[in-house]
Amino acid sequence: MKARAAGKHVLARPAGKVPILDLDMTIVAANGERITRPLAGLAQATPECASHTPKAIDQSENARSVGVMIAFGRFRMIDLGDLTWNKEHELVCPSNLLGTVDVYLTTHHGLDQSNAPVMLHALKPRVAIMNNGPTKGGSVEAMRTIRSSPGLEDFWQLHFSVAAGKDLNGAEALIANLDESAAHYLKLTAQRDGSFAVTNSRTNETRRYNAR
Repeated sequence: MKARAAGKHVLARPAGKVPILDLDMTIVAANGERITRPLAGLAQATPECASHTPKAIDQSENARSVGVMIAFGRFRMIDLGDLTWNKEHELVCPSNLLGTVDVYLTTHHGLDQSNAPVMLHALKPRVAIMNNGPTKGGSVEAMRTIRSSPGLEDFWQLHFSVAAGKDLNGAEALIANLDESAAHYLKLTAQRDGSFAVTNSRTNETRRYNAR
């Protein structure tokens, strides 16, 4: 309360901005609500909406999670926090209000309560980064959904997912931690022209992605 009294408090609201120098960070979901207008241009209809299967209504705080679209020049990355399945659907159905992205940070650590195919396929990320633990997130359903996303070039993981097994986990060079013996990280570096790179601190594997 002392920090809030001395500083500037920003209440997260859909379509609001987070003031961070050089970044255009737009709140797309907060407190169970979402943006009502597309972030850019005209909203395009999402063909997969008709095949979407809703899940039970989430009464937890996860359905109220704050989600943001982060833009740096032409580079675009989405982070929806712990937002859940039905709320993800609302962002792209009947029309895609988000557009496409370069990088998708998997929602809710890659749990199957989130990462709805209809949203992920509408986003068409070039790269996915899963912020999972060995036994937290990294679900089989979410892993399959991410890998099925059209145009996906690479899928990076913070940890090897025990639940997914060797068949669904990616190449070891793209996984920061194969076990819990250390704490390696993934580093994302973006440029204003839309190009970016991802580095695995464990292997020093770096992949660069040209602007599109």
